[in-house]
Amino acid sequence: MNYDVLQVEKKWQQRWKKTNFQATQPATSNQKKYYCLDMFPYPSGSGLHVGHWRGYVLSDVYARLKRLQGYNVLHPMGWDAFGLPAENAAIKEGKHPAVATAKNIANFKEQLQAIGAIYDWSKEVNTTDPHYYKWTQWIFLEMYTAGLAYEAMTPINWCPSCLTGLANEEVVSGGCERCGSKVEQRSVRQWMLKITDYAEKLLSGLDKLEWPEKVKLMQKNWIGKSQGLVFTAPVKDTDLTIQTFSAHFEAFAADSFVVIAPEHSFLPTLLAGVENKEEILQYAQHMIRERNAHKDVGPDGICTGRYIVDPVSGKDLP
Repeated sequence: MNYDVLQVEKKWQQRWKKTNFQATQPATSNQKKYYCLDMFPYPSGSGLHVGHWRGYVLSDVYARLKRLQGYNVLHPMGWDAFGLPAENAAIKEGKHPAVATAKNIANFKEQLQAIGAIYDWSKEVNTTDPHYYKWTQWIFLEMYTAGLAYEAMTPINWCPSCLTGLANEEVVSGGCERCGSKVEQRSVRQWMLKITDYAEKLLSGLDKLEWPEKVKLMQKNWIGKSQGLVFTAPVKDTDLTIQTFSAHFEAFAADSFVVIAPEHSFLPTLLAGVENKEEILQYAQHMIRERNAHKDVGPDGICTGRYIVDPVSGKDLP
C-alpha cells in the first residue's frame, strides 16, 4: 500500500478551508472564553522554517486542548511587519518595504494554512495596518501625557549584519540568534517607559502565574525593582560627583569599593585624565563581550584609579 502524502494533505487542506474549523465563535456564545496568543513572526524572510513551527506547535496543541475542554478559543495570528528586519529584507530584495512585506506575509500565511494550524484568520493582525498602529500610537501618547515615556541614551545589543537591536535573550554565545554575527554594544537615544513605577503591581502579578521559576526570574530582573539607598559622593581630584546605590544601608560603613557598570555612559568622563584610560575602556568592552557570550559569567572588574569620599566614614573608596 502506497501512502500519498501530498494527496492526503490536499484532501484535509480542502476540508479545513471548507469547514473553517479554526473560527472563533461569536462573543455572545455561552461557552467559557480562552485567549491564546503567539509571538508574531517578522515577515522578513522568504518563508517560515521549522524553528518557527517548533514554537507555534505548543500554542497550537494547547488551543486545541482548550477547545476540546469546551472553551470558545480566540487564537489569532499576525505579522510584526514594522521595523528594521522588514526594511533590511526589502533592501536585500531591492523592493519597496510594503511590496516585499506583503509578498512575505502571503507566503507565511500559505505555509501556516497548509500545515493546518488552528488560527482564526478572520482575526489576522498586521502591525503596518493603520487600523492597528493607530492604537499603539494612542497608547504611547497616553503614556507620554502621563509622564511615563521619556528619551534617554541607553546601551543596546547591536547586530552589525541585521542592523538592528537585540534583546538579551536574542544573544547566544555572544552572537546574533538569527545570523550568528558577533554582537556589539552601542549607545542609542531611544524612548523608554517607566516600568519601575509599576514594579509592585507587576511583581505581585507574577506570583499568580504558573510559570517556570526560571522564566519568572527573567521577568523579575526585567522589572528591575530595587530596595536600598541612593547616595551622591564627590570623586576625588575632580569636579565630578557620582550617584550610587547600596542595597544594605545597615552595612554601609563596611563598603570597600563602588562599582560602575562597564557599559555606563559616565565611564569615559570618569576616566578623563587617568593614565591608563584606554586600557580600562578596552577591558570594559571585554567584560561586556564575556557577559553576552556567557550568561553565567562570574564577577570581574578593573580599578578605574578613581576614588570617592565615603559620605559616612569620610574615607576614600575606590
